[in-house]
Parts: sequence; structure tokens; C-alpha cells
Amino acid sequence: MEETNRRRFLGAAIATAASYGRVQGANDRIRFGAIGTGERGQYLLSNVLHVDNAELVAVCDVYEPHRLAAKSRFGANAVDYRDHRELLDRKDVDAVIVATPDHWHVPITIDAVRAGKDVYCEKPVTHTLAEGEPLIAAVGESRRVVQTGTQQRSWEHFIHAKELVSNGTLGQVTLIHTYWYQNHVANQTAGPEIDLSKLDWKRFLGTAPDRPFDADRYAHWRWYWDFGGGAMTDLFVHWVDVAHWYMGADTPLRATATGVKALLQQRQTPDTMSAALSYPNALVEFDSALLGYLEGGGLMIRGTKAAMRLHRSGYEVYAEVPNYTEAFTTPKPMLKEVSPRDGGLDHMRNFAECVRSRATPTAPVEVGVAAARAGHVANLALRGPGVWTPEMHG
Repeated sequence: MEETNRRRFLGAAIATAASYGRVQGANDRIRFGAIGTGERGQYLLSNVLHVDNAELVAVCDVYEPHRLAAKSRFGANAVDYRDHRELLDRKDVDAVIVATPDHWHVPITIDAVRAGKDVYCEKPVTHTLAEGEPLIAAVGESRRVVQTGTQQRSWEHFIHAKELVSNGTLGQVTLIHTYWYQNHVANQTAGPEIDLSKLDWKRFLGTAPDRPFDADRYAHWRWYWDFGGGAMTDLFVHWVDVAHWYMGADTPLRATATGVKALLQQRQTPDTMSAALSYPNALVEFDSALLGYLEGGGLMIRGTKAAMRLHRSGYEVYAEVPNYTEAFTTPKPMLKEVSPRDGGLDHMRNFAECVRSRATPTAPVEVGVAAARAGHVANLALRGPGVWTPEMHG
């Protein structure tokens, strides 16, 4: 293993130079590899289908039915692998999509950039606070393009909403309330039965402690600390990244959080939770409950002149009213935009453009690390004394 890694590291410069040669020119074909081909990975591959002059040449997953399904849907001639290192050793792979459980994101991304591959990595890009700096360093040394999966930065109406915040339409923003509600009571079964003869459970565990196969940990790994970080890193990361972008500040000064396991006792992360993060000039809040779908997820951005309700289907801006009110309904919006499509496609197209041009993507690794950091410090507060400050954890 050490010798293999040493050879890969020493060969990175050669691989990088070769990759630069492959992607020159707007008409050059991008050959993708996919690492992690479950539900999210296949969604990302569905976007690759709409990228001009791109093809899927390799897939990797610890579960054979997942990788074969990805081949069938997106690249019949793709070669399938169980070990991501074998995929990365291929010289004909220009870029990889990483859609594994969170605890694999950094090891695979670092392996990929050192092998001369550009990377689209799902969020949260890190699984712990400590992984952030080494990841940024590895990407910087490699000079590879890395796009992280906070797709709102490529979504047209989120870009327009950012312009409204920046030009002062809302006045001074001091409070951004974010929320996400899902129904894990009625619609989170273990899923189809897993054929253990076709699953590499040890490789799925990776650096996590060894344990017997557990169907719920495998199907819903986001809600177990060894593999994910619950709603704070799965859901909040999307919205706090928007807050970072709009505020022009991405480093929390303090975090408080609390949560309870009220409904889903078998899981480790809370199913009902709340957090608040302080930034130099604003407070970002997050509420989440897994008991129902009503309202879904979004942000309420409050300024001195107006408030904006922002979500994936669009936004509405409401002018401040002259008198105090406790009305159930909001006034007619002064501005409104409806989103025509999913921004994930534009995010993947931005990645492909940057693979060809070597430009910086809309959500580079530093942006992904900062968004994940906000989720991590909220979890540190949640799992610790209820509060986090930089002095407490370095």
C-alpha cells in the first residue's frame, strides 16, 4: 500500500501534465469516472448526460448492483471497479465524480488529485474539521480543478438573489434563518434487501470501526457519526454556503446547538435540532425536524429594508411594513422569481467548462471546506457543551 501511494504521488506531476494536454480546447471529450454510484451518484451522472462531449468510462462502488445499474443507465461500455484506486490508475480518466459516504470524500479526493484527475465531490467535502487544511493543501499542490457539491452557486435565481442582497435591496442583513424539514418517519425504510455476497462491507466501513453489517447504517449512513454528520452536514451545509456567499463571511465566531432523538431512536444523530452561528455582522440559524415535509427547506433573509424568502423553487422579496403586525399572511412581494429548473445541471456544466479551461469553478474546494466547517462546529456544539468557539477546538 505504501509503495503504491508513493508511486502515485511521484507520478502526479506527469499525470497532471498529461491531463492538461487531454483537456485543451473546448471540443475535447471529457472522460468521467464515477466513484460512488448509489442514488446521489446516479443523479449526478444523469447531469453528465447533458454535458457536451462527455462520456462515462469507469464506475466504482462497493456494491455491485449499484455500479452495474450505473453502467446500464449511463455508460454501457464503462469498466466497473470495487476499489477506487484501480479506477484512478486509468490514464484515460480525466475527471471523477465522488458521491460516496462523507468519511470517504477526503481520502478519495486527495487520491484523485494526486493521480492527476479533476474532481466533482459531493458535499460535505470533509467529514471532520481536521480534514479541511490537508485537503486544501493537496488540491493546491496538484493544480487540479475541484468542484464541491453546493450547487446553489450555479443556480440562476440564487445568483440573482445574491445581486439583490449585494445592491442593498434588503438593507443591512443581520439575521438569516435557514430550515429544512423532511419526513423520515413515513418514508425512510431500509430499502431493498441487500445481497451481502455482492457488497464489500469492509471497504464501505473504511476508517470507521469494524462492525457487522447493519442494514440501516448502510441505507441511511448520513445519520450515523462514523459516516456522516446528520442534518447539520447533510442539509444545513447547503444553506450556510448560501449565507457565506451572500454575507461575504465564511468563518463563524461562535456556535450553539441542541437536538433530540424524539422519533428515530435507532439512529445516532438527532431527528429534531436547532443551531445558531455568529458571524461578524449577522447571525445564521438552522432548524430541522424529520417528522414531515411541509415547507421543505429554505432561507428567510431579514434586512432593515426588506426580507427575502429564498428556496430552490425561487424567491420572494417583501418590503418592510410600516407598522408592527402579527398577521398570518405576508404582504404581496415587491420582487419575485420562479426557478425554471434544477441548478445541479448548471453546476455540473460549470465543472466541465473549468475542466476544459482550467478556470476556478463556482464552488472550489475552499468554499466547500468553509461550508462543511460550519456544519462541523454546529455538531461539536451539539455533541459537547452546547456551545463552540474557535478557542475551544483550535
